[in-house]
Amino acid sequence: MPDLGGHIRRFLEELRRQNASAHTLRNYASDLEQFLSYFTLHDQPPPKVEAIDALAIREWLGHLYEQRLTAVSMRRKLAAVRSLFKFLMREGVISNNAARLVRTPKAPKSLPVVMTAEQTNTLVDAIPAAADKLERLFPARDLAIFELLYGCGLRISELVGLNLDDFDFGERWVRVRGKGRKERQVPFTGKAATALDRYLAARSPAVAGERALLLNHRGRRLTDRGARGIVKFYARMITGDSSIHPHSLRHAYATHLLSDGADLRAIQELLGHAQLSTTQKYTQVSLADLMAVYDKAHPKA
Repeated sequence: MPDLGGHIRRFLEELRRQNASAHTLRNYASDLEQFLSYFTLHDQPPPKVEAIDALAIREWLGHLYEQRLTAVSMRRKLAAVRSLFKFLMREGVISNNAARLVRTPKAPKSLPVVMTAEQTNTLVDAIPAAADKLERLFPARDLAIFELLYGCGLRISELVGLNLDDFDFGERWVRVRGKGRKERQVPFTGKAATALDRYLAARSPAVAGERALLLNHRGRRLTDRGARGIVKFYARMITGDSSIHPHSLRHAYATHLLSDGADLRAIQELLGHAQLSTTQKYTQVSLADLMAVYDKAHPKA
């Protein structure tokens, strides 16, 4: 019978067969490697998975807490362990999912900091001039990244996963593969269409068989890490704010749609949220903005 490390390798291989995204595989591999390391720190060889009960998993979470990990990180790592144990139950390796008995750490309830429409447009519109001043190699690609992130509300993994044949330029729709490989159709703006036209006209040749829309300097698919670095680079250079990241543009997309009267269910579909409750946080953001305006403007506030 394989040890814990062997089971983890089998689980990751199963995820690959299911065409899990590279981002998901990387996170699961990292989280489960840390889980394995904790149990093999003092014990050799690695323990049998049957010997890891709910108490042992709680002690592991306590260890993570002592390492000053955030509740969000701890929740993600516990989710990876639960998925591993669920897989092992399906395989008949264990009869009980001990990870299900462990309470999920509570994450602090915080609202995302959202740029205003004016701030977002100022940032995106400044990309061409900044790219020219900084002598960027692929200015048209860099602008297309921003226009798609803000114009479609994409996750960074969804952006870099786009292929050329995902676009319907006539109807201005793009096919997006979200979490769990779920597909959705998202419209893109006229500005995004213009940016894409300019990028495709200047796009460097891709290596043979490469279908990706966004390419790196080697002619291969741009990675999510590479795209994230591009966004943070421009945001820092243009605004001086190092806290702006790709998800900031997704937050702005959803909040601005809601502020302009879009239906919450429609926003849920556009964002690819499985649960409406995930989308509802943008309602809270809009209410918070409304209260800020009220407090500032009303003489009795």
